[in-house]
Amino acid sequence: MSKKLEGNGLWESSRMMLPQHKEQSMSVQNNTPSLKREPPTKKELELMRDCILLPVALHIVEKNRRTIEMSSQTLKTVYAAAAKILAGHIRGDVQKFKKMLVEQNIRLYEHSKEESQLVYRYVCRGHEDTVVMTKDFIRAEVSVRIGRYARSLVTAIEKTSAEALRR
Repeated sequence: MSKKLEGNGLWESSRMMLPQHKEQSMSVQNNTPSLKREPPTKKELELMRDCILLPVALHIVEKNRRTIEMSSQTLKTVYAAAAKILAGHIRGDVQKFKKMLVEQNIRLYEHSKEESQLVYRYVCRGHEDTVVMTKDFIRAEVSVRIGRYARSLVTAIEKTSAEALRR
């Protein structure tokens, strides 16, 4: 392209930009509603927290299952099967919560790992911020969640065995 046509605002690359087109483009941009940059709701923050904590819980359950399978415990088959079922339930919830994040247009990134805390960055409806969790909080919360999954598994087993005994 010749040097005479550069920088005059009428030519971009090899296309001509007429003033009418520029005005139309600007009016369309001005009329489109801007993104709401509201902070996430409490429910959205809980969803992000679940998406951070459940993979940690899954890792712990799967690690314990492998340890049990290699042990010499008498009931290792039962314990390993229970751990496999727990891991399956947790894995399903991880997938469900990640899908919910995508549907709600929330992006979550691990920002940094420090000695005592994990820092995650998120973008929710244009609002950017961080979530910081101490490792002590993560340990306690993961323990509680694994306990809930275990109790629900025990309840289901007890219900099934009670129904089987009635027959």
